[in-house]
Amino acid sequence: MADNYLEKKFEQYQENKGNVQKKVVNNLSLNSLLLKNRSYRGYDSSYIVSKEELLKIADVATKVPSAKNQQALRFKLVTSEQADKVLKNIKWGGALPELNLPFPGTEPNAFIIICSTVPENKWIGVDLGIVSQSMLLKSVEMGLNGICIGALNKAEITKEFNLKYEPLLILAIGKGAENIQIIPIGEDENHNYYRKDGVHFVPKVKLEDLVL
Repeated sequence: MADNYLEKKFEQYQENKGNVQKKVVNNLSLNSLLLKNRSYRGYDSSYIVSKEELLKIADVATKVPSAKNQQALRFKLVTSEQADKVLKNIKWGGALPELNLPFPGTEPNAFIIICSTVPENKWIGVDLGIVSQSMLLKSVEMGLNGICIGALNKAEITKEFNLKYEPLLILAIGKGAENIQIIPIGEDENHNYYRKDGVHFVPKVKLEDLVL
């Protein structure tokens, strides 16, 4: 009887332990999400992002704030079948032009094209920042990564996807395949990201220099 009691207690302990671990995994802190939310310029091409995953990311837009509650942004979800239409009409890695990023074979295979139903203005700019950051945080929560791409050929993107509205920004989504690290800097130091020994370094101004 004692042996059976101890055995049940041990099983209960293991079960509770597993539930606690699941909660820790599924409830990442905001700070953890922010640290993991880096701009990836190289991806694992073997991981194909699904339409369902893109829909989960886009669903963030139904929950985040919108300036004047205008909710004027619209989203074109692009999966691997049409990824080439985006890739040939964007530029990135501007601070490292000699590398011609992304490297062949590390291109993302999914995108979210963010459009606006009204002419671009400061309020649309506010919404664009809120929704793009929130979508990338959602991607990290899902075990994915991404990057905001503002250097796009708007005319060709509009033509390729027969868009009804003007495209403003593109989010690349995928499974990041880079080693990215943040390094603290003073406000007067060089802000440009750089690479050394295979590591992508991102300078961030220290808190004491940000607070007035």
